[in-house]
Amino acid sequence: MINTPQRRVLTLERVFTEIAHTRMLGVPVQNRAVYIQAFGFLPEPDDTDMLLGVLVTPWFMNLVRLPTRAPSPGDKLLAVGKKVRRMVGPESFEFIGAREPGIGTFEVCSLFSPMFEFADHAAAADTANEILNLLRTPVKPAAITPQPLPNRRGFLFGRGTEPARAQA
Repeated sequence: MINTPQRRVLTLERVFTEIAHTRMLGVPVQNRAVYIQAFGFLPEPDDTDMLLGVLVTPWFMNLVRLPTRAPSPGDKLLAVGKKVRRMVGPESFEFIGAREPGIGTFEVCSLFSPMFEFADHAAAADTANEILNLLRTPVKPAAITPQPLPNRRGFLFGRGTEPARAQA
C-alpha cells in the first residue's frame, strides 16, 4: 500500500503529466528528451508535514515544497504568486506559492527553465539528484584558528599581539 506522502508525489507527477498533454502541448520551450519525474521527496528536517524534492519536466526543473497531505484552510502555505526566501540546507532560495487542481497549494523554486541545456533525461536526473545531495549534505563548520589575545599593555597602546621589543 502506498503511504500518503508517496501518493502526494505520484499525484504531483500525474498532474504535471496532464499539464504536459494539455496546457503545454505544442509549446516550443520544451526539451522533448526530458520527461516528467519527481526526485528525492523527503520530509523537511524542521517540518515533517512538508516534503521537499525536485520536479523535472520538459520545460522546467524546480525545487518543490509539497505538503504531505492535501492542504486545508488555515494551513500556512504561501498564497499563489507570493514569494519568500527559505533556507534549504546551507542555501537560501526564493520560493513562490503555486496551486494546481488535484494537488492544491504548494511552493516552487525555479532551478532551470527552459531545459534545453540537458542532452537527455539522464542528465537532468543526475543534476536533480546532485542538487538534492548538495542541499542535504551537512555543512561542516569551518575550523577557526584561535588568534592569540593581545596582552593588556599591547592592546592599550595599539601594539596588537606582537611582543614588545627591547630598545637598544
